[in-house]
Amino acid sequence: MKEVPIYNAEKTEYIDVCPVCHLVWFDANEFENLPKIPFDELPSNNLSPQARESVALAKLEILKQTQEREKIGSSTPDEWWELIPAIFGLPIEYNDTQLKYKPLLTWILSVVIAIVSVAAFFNLEETVRNWGLIPAEFARHYGLTFISSFFLHGGVFHLVGNLYFLLVFGDNVEDVLGKWRYALLIIGALMMGDILHIMANPHSGIPCIGASGGISGIITYYALKFPRAHIGILFRFGFYFRWVRLPASIMLFFWILMQFFITYLQMGGFSDVSALAHLGGAAVGFVFWLIQK
Repeated sequence: MKEVPIYNAEKTEYIDVCPVCHLVWFDANEFENLPKIPFDELPSNNLSPQARESVALAKLEILKQTQEREKIGSSTPDEWWELIPAIFGLPIEYNDTQLKYKPLLTWILSVVIAIVSVAAFFNLEETVRNWGLIPAEFARHYGLTFISSFFLHGGVFHLVGNLYFLLVFGDNVEDVLGKWRYALLIIGALMMGDILHIMANPHSGIPCIGASGGISGIITYYALKFPRAHIGILFRFGFYFRWVRLPASIMLFFWILMQFFITYLQMGGFSDVSALAHLGGAAVGFVFWLIQK
């Protein structure tokens, strides 16, 4: 970062500007301390070239923040097809971050999950009983059920939902972490999710399946790494429908609250969804974000 002076009659303020990407960084209260003068009225003859550039960048940043604030809350979809997944409760990602690399690992993992799950549908009950994670028998098949359960799903909607989240959010996370760290995130998230699920009821004989534990780690890392990315959802309350956009960080907050509520239902025997597996995966995603930020 390079310090660029902003001149005014009383005091010269210095702001940080990246000479490569032209990112402007304001420290605490720094923006508020800048002279409250309309940009068009600034005495340009008293500004250095660096200051003129910083003013232009500041104007662009203000415009960008204004546009982002206008998009938050009630809105409309950008494309008509976004309503299709939204009707089924799936979120729409609005993230302008360009990928540097092709998300090959995400694509390959999605194909493998789809193939294994579809193949298992032809004899689902027996496959789940043999290869699902059973807390009371977690050491079966030399512990391979920790991994095999990740690739099994209880139905088409369960499979499509998990693949959707993996493909939508996994590409950005893989691009940031790289393939090896991305793979470690998924493995760590699914293992922690399985462990918490076992600890909740170690004597249970009910198999647990699904990739949502590992994908929860991806979702959490994504929301923390791209907190200002907007997520669009179709809010429904009875016959009331409203398209809403919220920052990914806010959506993560509500998602975590929902997982705690489902955990309460799960511990009381009122839910078959393993929200503890989701929370375990989310915890690993949070740890990866702390390490990589």
